[in-house]
Amino acid sequence: MSGKRSIFEEVPAEGAQQPATAPGGIDRGRRGARRAIRAWLILLFALVVMMIAVGGLTRLTGSGLSITEWRPVSGALPPLSEADWQAEFEKYQAIDQFSIQNRWMELADFKVIYWWEWSHRQLGRLIGLVWALGFAGFLLARRIPPGWHLRLLIPGLLGAAQGAVGWWMVASGITAGQGAVAVASYRLATHLGLAFAILGVLAWYVFLLGRTERDLMQARRSRDGALFGIATGWLHFAFLQILLGAMVAGIDAGRSFADWPLMGGQIVPPNAWIIEPAWRNLFENAGLVQFIHRIIAYLLLAFGVFAFLRGRRSVHEAVRFAFSLAFAALFLQLVLGILTVVYGVPWQVAILHQLGAIAVFVLILRARFLANYPQVTSLREVRR
Repeated sequence: MSGKRSIFEEVPAEGAQQPATAPGGIDRGRRGARRAIRAWLILLFALVVMMIAVGGLTRLTGSGLSITEWRPVSGALPPLSEADWQAEFEKYQAIDQFSIQNRWMELADFKVIYWWEWSHRQLGRLIGLVWALGFAGFLLARRIPPGWHLRLLIPGLLGAAQGAVGWWMVASGITAGQGAVAVASYRLATHLGLAFAILGVLAWYVFLLGRTERDLMQARRSRDGALFGIATGWLHFAFLQILLGAMVAGIDAGRSFADWPLMGGQIVPPNAWIIEPAWRNLFENAGLVQFIHRIIAYLLLAFGVFAFLRGRRSVHEAVRFAFSLAFAALFLQLVLGILTVVYGVPWQVAILHQLGAIAVFVLILRARFLANYPQVTSLREVRR
């Protein structure tokens, strides 16, 4: 005699074969090419990191204004003859940076800075090509998971905007008779800020695609909303400091005072408000800009201590480790910042400091992700 059945249970017809229950049904038909898309996004992430590093070296070598025209397509080809090189050099000789700062340059010297800027722009073209081919390929193959079409379109749109912002930045330094020898610092900050926004979007997508939809849905039930909010504030705070770092780099403020913890023997640097009107000091006074960058660094470290201690209280081991790792990276970044200033901004230390900013930003973002989607490995861990 058969056992009792629930009144809500469907009874199959006599002789009908019941389908076997397959685990992970929630992900069936929704995965798309998750692994392949994740690998593609990791490649884009690595290329953007390289782009930021090459951009930093381009700035440190003073190469950013060597190409005076924006030619997104035809500019992919470098000068192919001596006549072409001479024509490019003559265009550079017409701007203020050459006449004020680099009159000593010969054609051979110009070629060095030209190759840096050309490589930076070429890497941008490569990133755009990798995104376009990948997006088109997954779209045509119908392998994009549901809900991911717009998400995967966003990096491409941001990349196109970044190209326009890059030229807007460079154009601020291509002047004749106006005395500009570098790009506007606030435009440099916008350019770098958008690069970090693209990096953040890619990293978040990589984190999401590293887990199944089923796993993410289950993890959301254990999210720590307060810790997620703290990580969000920490991330925004770090982003502000990155923008201020770009302001420092834009006016070469890192070399204005090489002592630490004081500046020129004082807490507040001398002549901090010497420029008129006063608000211009916030953007153009090297001493004040470096001072603000230092103060925000100390405040960011203090907030990092708070986030670290709060993160240590999480019941999830992966969350605790993520917050500890982010804080360790932040502390190391502070040390690198001090060394950069004390040693007069050598390019080797300066580029490590810039890469350190990437590590801090991404690790805080990862801690934020895990606070929202904690990895529950066992019931014992949850109850601990």
